[in-house]
Amino acid sequence: MNLGALGFMSLLKDDGVLAAVNPEKPLLERAVYDNLPKAPHHAPRAKAMISLFMGGGPSHIDMFDPKPLLKKYDGKLFPGGEIKFDNAGGASREVMASPFEFKKHGECGMELSELVPHTAAIADDICMVRSMNLKGIRNHVAGMRAMDTGSGLNGRPALGSWLTYGLGSENQNLPAFVALVVGKNPPGSPFWASGLLPSMFQGTHVREQEPRIMNLDPPAYLKGAPQDLQLNLLESLNRRHLEQFPGEHDLQARMASYELAARMQIAAREVFDLKKETAATRALYGLDNDRTRRLGEACVIARRLVERGVRFVQIWDYSWDMHENIFEALQRKCAAADQPSAALVTDLKSRGMLDSTLVYWGGEMGRLPVIQGRGKGKPGRDHNTDGFSIWMAGGGVKRGHVHGSTDDFGLFAQTDVVYHHDYLTTVLHLMGLNAEKLAYKRGSRNETILAGQPGNVVRGMLA
Repeated sequence: MNLGALGFMSLLKDDGVLAAVNPEKPLLERAVYDNLPKAPHHAPRAKAMISLFMGGGPSHIDMFDPKPLLKKYDGKLFPGGEIKFDNAGGASREVMASPFEFKKHGECGMELSELVPHTAAIADDICMVRSMNLKGIRNHVAGMRAMDTGSGLNGRPALGSWLTYGLGSENQNLPAFVALVVGKNPPGSPFWASGLLPSMFQGTHVREQEPRIMNLDPPAYLKGAPQDLQLNLLESLNRRHLEQFPGEHDLQARMASYELAARMQIAAREVFDLKKETAATRALYGLDNDRTRRLGEACVIARRLVERGVRFVQIWDYSWDMHENIFEALQRKCAAADQPSAALVTDLKSRGMLDSTLVYWGGEMGRLPVIQGRGKGKPGRDHNTDGFSIWMAGGGVKRGHVHGSTDDFGLFAQTDVVYHHDYLTTVLHLMGLNAEKLAYKRGSRNETILAGQPGNVVRGMLA
C-alpha cells in the first residue's frame, strides 16, 4: 500500500501481465446478423466457391498419384515400416499395384489415370495437390468434419457458414449457402450446419428429386393474397417481440428464413429448372446419360446458383468408400463422376466465371497401397489420411500445377504437406478473408475455423 506497489503494478501492466484483468468494453449496440454483402479483409481472388466433396476416400494412387514402384512389389509384403489401418478386419501388408495406366496430359504434363479422361482434358486448368494430410484422423466422419469445419469434433460451423458469415451473399432471393446431396446423406450429416454461428448461416439442403427444397411452396388454400396477409402478420408479431427482446439470434434467423422462403418461391423455381439449358450444355455434363445424370444435374445447378450470386455451393457425393472390389467399383464411380466434374470447370471457363469461382474436388482421405478384404476374390483398399490427393481450379490457384508429393508407395505426404487447416486457411485467403480475423465472439473467446490449430496460406498453390 505504497507508491512502490503502484509502480510495480504499472510495470506489470506494461508487460502485459495484467492485461487479462481489464474487462472488454461492452458493445454499445446489439449485434445484428444478416446475409447482405460484406467487405472482405483484403482483395479477393474468388467471389464464390463450388465444392465437389467426394466422401468416402477416392483412391489417389489409382486416379491422381502414379506410383510405379508398386508394380515391383505387387503381391509381396510391404517393405516399409508401420501401416496405420482404420479397419483392421481383412487388413494385410500385401502390396497391391494399380492396374490402371497413367499418362501425361496437357501442356503441363500432369500424370493422370485412364480412369479420369475428362479431368485429364482439363489438366492445364487445375491445381493437383498430392500432399494432403489429416494429422492422425483416420475415419470418415471425423475426416469430413476436419475438411469441412476445421475440426474432427462435432458442433463446428461448416466452411460455407464461415464464408457467408464473413462475406454475405450477392443475391437476397436465394440462400447464400446451398448443400446439394447426390445419393445418400454422408454419415453424421448435416455437414452444412452453422454450429456455434447464428443459425441463419446454415446451409440450405437441396435434394435430387422434386421438390428440391422441402416445404417451400404453400398449400393451395394459402397461395397468393392469403399467404401475403399471413406473412405480414407474422412479420409484425416477430418484430414486436424482437424489439422487446433484442439480440435473440434464433428469432432473427427464423424471421430471415421466412422472408427468404417467400422470395425463393419464384427465384428457386427458376434456378432449378434445367429445361432451359442448351443441348450442348446437356451433352457437356452428360445430363441425358443415366450414368452421369445425377452428378451432372447437381453441377449445372451449382453453376446456375453461383451465376446468380450465391456465395457457396457444396455437392456431397458419399459413395467412394471401397474396402472390397475396389477396381470394378472405382471404374463405375469414375465413369459417373469424371465427366460432370470436368464439365463444370469447362463450363465456368467458357462463361468467363472460372477466374472468380473457386472449385474444389476431393474427399477426406485416399486409400492404402496394400490389400484389404478378399470378398469373392476381389480385394479393396483401407483408408489413408496420411497422404492423399485433391484438386482445385479457378479462383486464384495455379493452373496446370502439381503441388507436393507422397512417398514412393503413396502412403505418406512428404513434400509441401498441406494439412486440413492449411487448406481451409488458403480457401479463406482466396475469398478475401483472414482465417484468424474471421472470428465469432462466444463468451470471452474468439472462435475461428482453425479451432485453435495453426493454419498457413499455401503460397505454392496460388497463381
